[in-house]
Amino acid sequence: MPATFTLLFDGECPMCRREVEWLLRRNAAGCFAAVDIAAPGFDPAVWGVDGAAVHRWLHGVRGDGTVVTGMAAVREAWQAVGLGWVMAPTGWPVLRWFADLGYRAFARWRVPLGNLMGRKACTTGRCAVR
Repeated sequence: MPATFTLLFDGECPMCRREVEWLLRRNAAGCFAAVDIAAPGFDPAVWGVDGAAVHRWLHGVRGDGTVVTGMAAVREAWQAVGLGWVMAPTGWPVLRWFADLGYRAFARWRVPLGNLMGRKACTTGRCAVR
């Protein structure tokens, strides 16, 4: 069964990589897939996404090819592994605004935050926040 949702994530972001590994361990139904945008040979055009944008924030691709970004991609990834109820409040009208704002701040500072937390990511020099 092909995945119903594919998350395009930055494998050089230590926190992003950890969350994706965690989600993959809970992917019993096989509905979730993840693609590392930092991997050699990654081509954003294959996924129908902008190369610069895919490095700024998460992108996810539904089974029908629809692209979602930011917290919407996080919510759908968790939904795909059967844990959508955990992230559901981040989609509620008032909380959505705060969750989206928090995500944008995280996306901007994800690599430095990971490095501060002792999870070094940047060994190649390619993972500077773009």
